[in-house]
Amino acid sequence: MLYQAYQLQSDILFPLRLLAQRTSAALGLGRTEGTMVRKLAAANEVFSRLRLTHTRPDYGIKRVMVAGQDLAVTEEVALATPFGTLLHFRKDGSAGQPKVLLVAPLSGHFATLLRETVRTLLADHEVYITDWHNARDVPLKHGAFGLDDYIDYMIRFVETIGPHTHVIAVCQPCVPALAAAALMAEDDHPAQPASLTLMAGPVDCRVNPTEVNRLATSHPIDWFEKNLIYPVPPPHAGVMRRVYPGFLQLAAFMSMNLERHQKAFDDLYEYLVAGELDKADTIRRFYDEYLAVNDLPAEFYLETVEKVFQTYDLARGQLTWRGRRVNPAAIRRTALMTVEGERDDICSVGQTEAAQDLCSSIRPYLKTHHVQTGVGHYGVFSGRKWTQQIYPRVREVIHASMG
Repeated sequence: MLYQAYQLQSDILFPLRLLAQRTSAALGLGRTEGTMVRKLAAANEVFSRLRLTHTRPDYGIKRVMVAGQDLAVTEEVALATPFGTLLHFRKDGSAGQPKVLLVAPLSGHFATLLRETVRTLLADHEVYITDWHNARDVPLKHGAFGLDDYIDYMIRFVETIGPHTHVIAVCQPCVPALAAAALMAEDDHPAQPASLTLMAGPVDCRVNPTEVNRLATSHPIDWFEKNLIYPVPPPHAGVMRRVYPGFLQLAAFMSMNLERHQKAFDDLYEYLVAGELDKADTIRRFYDEYLAVNDLPAEFYLETVEKVFQTYDLARGQLTWRGRRVNPAAIRRTALMTVEGERDDICSVGQTEAAQDLCSSIRPYLKTHHVQTGVGHYGVFSGRKWTQQIYPRVREVIHASMG
């Protein structure tokens, strides 16, 4: 089996990578003299970093500036569940800021991929995040986790935070976030979101299909189950749980830009040899995050591929939750913002904007759509244009929608 083979290879290479890491550290790149020694140290470090990790990195957000004050940030568990934690970034002395739930993708990486998004939001908001767990670490006794369960978690997380919560969904969770908001609106739930911001998400994949969309429709769902779903091997806590391994998702993403990733590691080697450690650190930080992968529960992965990317259930008015049809037109009081990146090759322009038409009962003055020029998928929620151009508009919608 593929996962067992991957685990065996990882176990075999672990002592070699550990030796390379210690050799590089012993040679000391920051103080090494002599080109040959630098090259040896650099080669060992690059080799030690060419590996995947399966543990969530730290968020590393310790302090943030709020209205000119330097405030400490503390991570607190607001709600712990088997498949995800509602994590609160608490700040002392920031009472009265709007509460924001940042919904992270469950798509092969950890929620720390949104670290910069969190850091930016913290200046003006009380921030919570969906900190999804690695499915290979969830014991079988906790049962399955499918798209309906994801929507359950969304509703439960918003209930935990309470009324007047503002929801921001990034990428894949735009569909379940919109579904949760619709169900809560239809039930006149007292905690239905005050605003809903959908960023670069596949609301309607029929619009301007990307290579990702074409891949999803290139095979029937049975093919995905047969070829991409594997049981978790020992010694992990979730042994025998069926998952879509994170290393497969990462391989798919990397194959789309393989030359760029190869060049990045070539650059890392050259920067280390040249002693340009600041430039090397930038690459190190990126790949420490990018190469940290988590496994997806098989049920959630397969249902998402089928219902979001193959049959377009939400866009066609056919999405159901626990047998109940999801009706985005039920949303009336929640302000809606959609954000897209002009150069997004994962979720193209128009796919997220489709939510505007689905939410037909929201009054026009409560709707906002923004296309950011010059950015791809990740530029929608991280980087300079996110901070300087997209975030101010998101903040404006949130603050205008405070109850």
